[in-house]
Amino acid sequence: MSEVSSAQPSHGSTLTYLAGFGNEHMTEARVGALPSGQNSPQRGLLGLYTEQLSGTAFTAPRAQNRRSWLYRLLPSAVHSTFRRIPERLVRTAPLDDVQATPNQLRWNPLPIPTEPADFVDGWITIACNGNAAMHVGAGIHVYAANRSMRDRYFYDGDGQLLIVPQMGRLRLATEFGLLDIAPGEIAVLPRGVRFRVDLLDATARGYICENYGALFCLPELGPIGSNGLANARDFLFPIAAFEDHAPACELVAKFQGSFWAAEIDHSPLDVVAWHGNYAPYKYDLTRFNTMGSVSYDHPDPSIYSVLTSASDTPGHANVDFVIFPPRWLVAEHTFRPPWYHRNIMSEFMGLVRGTYDARAKGFVPGGCSLHNCMSAHGPDAATFERATAIELAPQYLDDALAFMFETRLVNRPTQFALETEALQSDYPELWSGLTKHYGHTA
Repeated sequence: MSEVSSAQPSHGSTLTYLAGFGNEHMTEARVGALPSGQNSPQRGLLGLYTEQLSGTAFTAPRAQNRRSWLYRLLPSAVHSTFRRIPERLVRTAPLDDVQATPNQLRWNPLPIPTEPADFVDGWITIACNGNAAMHVGAGIHVYAANRSMRDRYFYDGDGQLLIVPQMGRLRLATEFGLLDIAPGEIAVLPRGVRFRVDLLDATARGYICENYGALFCLPELGPIGSNGLANARDFLFPIAAFEDHAPACELVAKFQGSFWAAEIDHSPLDVVAWHGNYAPYKYDLTRFNTMGSVSYDHPDPSIYSVLTSASDTPGHANVDFVIFPPRWLVAEHTFRPPWYHRNIMSEFMGLVRGTYDARAKGFVPGGCSLHNCMSAHGPDAATFERATAIELAPQYLDDALAFMFETRLVNRPTQFALETEALQSDYPELWSGLTKHYGHTA
C-alpha cells in the first residue's frame, strides 16, 4: 500500500497525494473508517455504507483488474430518477451525420464564453471515432469555462476522461478526493467517477480525450529497458476528502451519448475512506523522461507516449497520448523536425504553450489540428527551408509543449467543427510554398 507523498506537487498547489501508477492505494479522512482484514463488514465502521466501484469485469486478469472499495455517508444509488437534458455541442460515436474527410484540418482556439459557462456547459466535441456502446474508439473535445460548477456534479458513463489544461488551473473535486491541475499537467477521471470542476483562475480552456476503450496504462518500454518515459512513481492519486452537506444538487450523467440529470439532496462526494486501484490521477508532464536519437535520424513519435489504451490488435492502440515536451536535438546529418509522412493512425494534435517545431505559424496554443488516416502532412515551407539550412549544433527546444491523441480509427469531425469560424479554411495551403529541389546537390 502506498503512503501520502511527502513532496509538494508543482504549480503552487498545497495538496498532497498518494503516489504510484496502478498501486493498491488506501486512505481515510477519518481514523477508523477503513475496515481491516475484509472489504464489507456486517456493520460499516463509523456508520458508513460500503460500495464497490468496478472499472473492469470481475473476472479480468489480476494484472488488469481495476476496482476500488468506497466507504461513504450514503450509497451512490440515492438520487431521483434521471431525465434527459440537452447535450449542447457534445457528440458521441458513432457519428453518422458528417462524412469523414481526408483533408487536413486545423482550428484556432475557441473563445472563452461570454455567458456564464462551467466545465460541462463549455464542453464541445471536435471529432470522434468508434462506438461508445461497444467500448471502442474515442471522443475528442475541447472545453472553455468562466465559472465553477455550482451545486452540480458530473460523471461519464461512456468513457474515461483525460483532461489536458491549456489555460487556467482546475480543482477536480472527486469522490476519491481533490486533484489540482494546471497547464503542463494532465488528469484522468475513470469512467463512472463523480466529480465537480472548480476554477482556480477566472477562466479555463483545454482539451479532453474521452477514451471509450480499454483503460489507459503505461506503454511497454521494449528495448528502452526498465526505466524511462513516464515513470509510475510520478502519477499522483488523491487522499480521501469528503463533503457532508445537503444542498439541492444536480447530478449530470453522460450515458450512451446523451446527457441525463437527476436531483440529489446531498453531495455525492461523500466518500470518507477508500482503497483499491481504480481512482482518478494526475501527472506532471515535466516529469516525462524524454528519449531521442543521439546519432542520426528523427525517431518515431511513439517514444513520446505517456499513456496508451490497448485495442484487440497488439501494437495498434485504441488511443495513444503522446507529448512533444522540451528536449535536446543532437542528431547529426539529420532533418530534425518531424518528417513528411502519412500514417495509418489518425492524429489529433493540440498545443499547450509555445511554438511547435514543425509549424512556423498558424498553430497557436489552444488551437488544434486533425490529420486522419493517410492524410499527408509535415513541416510547412518556412520550417523546411530553415531545417535544411541550419547548422546542426546541439539545440534545446524549451519553448513548446504539444501533444497528440493518436487513434487507430478514423475520426469524424462534428458539424460544429466543420462550420465554426475557428476552422482555418486555408490550412491545406500551408504546403503550397514547397518547391521542387530535384537535381540540387546535398
